[in-house]
Amino acid sequence: MFYQKVLVTGGAGFIGSNFIRHFLNQNKGPSKVLNLDLLTYAGNPENLKEFSSDNRYQFIHGDIADQTLVAKLLKEHQIQAILNFAAESHVDRSIDSAEPFFQTNVIGTLRLLETARTYWKSLPPKEASEFRFLHVSTDEVYGSLSSEDPAFQETTPFAPNSPYAASKAASDHLVRSFHHTHGLPTLTTNCSNNYGPYQFPEKLIPLVILNALDEKNLPIYGDGKNIRDWLFVEDHCVAITSVLQEGKVGETYNVGGKAETTNLQIVDTLCALLDELQPRQNGKSYLDLKTFVKDRPGHDRRYSINFEKIHHQLKWTPQENLATGLRKTVQWYLSHREWCTQITETKYSRDRLGGNH
Repeated sequence: MFYQKVLVTGGAGFIGSNFIRHFLNQNKGPSKVLNLDLLTYAGNPENLKEFSSDNRYQFIHGDIADQTLVAKLLKEHQIQAILNFAAESHVDRSIDSAEPFFQTNVIGTLRLLETARTYWKSLPPKEASEFRFLHVSTDEVYGSLSSEDPAFQETTPFAPNSPYAASKAASDHLVRSFHHTHGLPTLTTNCSNNYGPYQFPEKLIPLVILNALDEKNLPIYGDGKNIRDWLFVEDHCVAITSVLQEGKVGETYNVGGKAETTNLQIVDTLCALLDELQPRQNGKSYLDLKTFVKDRPGHDRRYSINFEKIHHQLKWTPQENLATGLRKTVQWYLSHREWCTQITETKYSRDRLGGNH
């Protein structure tokens, strides 16, 4: 089914804004996207400024926990699907202070589910059967792998190791419970590390790019050999669209990039790309800026995603490999320095290390 009227929560963030852009660019016909975002530190309406005069798009500054507001939006706009991207998502911040993560990721998701259930129950039978609640989550709920362990599958037991991951695991359980207890037509996706345009500059890849351009140190936790599976954000948006349109109600789908690599290799690749595309004035390589720092507490060693289920059932596979995706990402940041400057000057100090690495 083609969903024309959707509510996207957390749509001013990195993945949410990329999804909205993908949705509107792919659907030129009549449609309506409501973007509900509280605009905490990582939310930025500028991510979608090209749609500010597009009558298919509407931004609402608000909280997913505000049940009165959400109920009003669902009813007034006859929403057909909710896509829940809203989350506090930075591991380091969750280590510093866990409570905001549980307020948003657990209590916020619970209230959103309750509001969605009430609205869904009020719909006529046909509309109710077509309604969807799609919850976007993370591979971090599964815990950490050794180098010999098989990749995470949808049946892998949850073993979250950070307060952030624990809060996302709790929200995933809530979504599952609302389907099995109340029949709410839910879908869940668990993705690997995303990267690409509009990512908040405290995550590893944009942090390295922008620190390098500013001649600042490139901090690498521990020995730099922690492994992540990297997923280009546009590929993730295509996967979410496929799950929304064709996914089986009540199911979970893992979404991976087929691009496992160490953090050290990521930094080295970014330095090589910057050496090529934006050489330093002193003639040296950006590699000289690498510095190893004390490891994060409880730092997961390896993540790996098995995405055979979404590949076989929905015919999805990532289109970008790590080489092409990183090149596109570096080129985007080089050509959007004004966006980067606005973020770094108004949102936060870039002394914090890159998250999820």
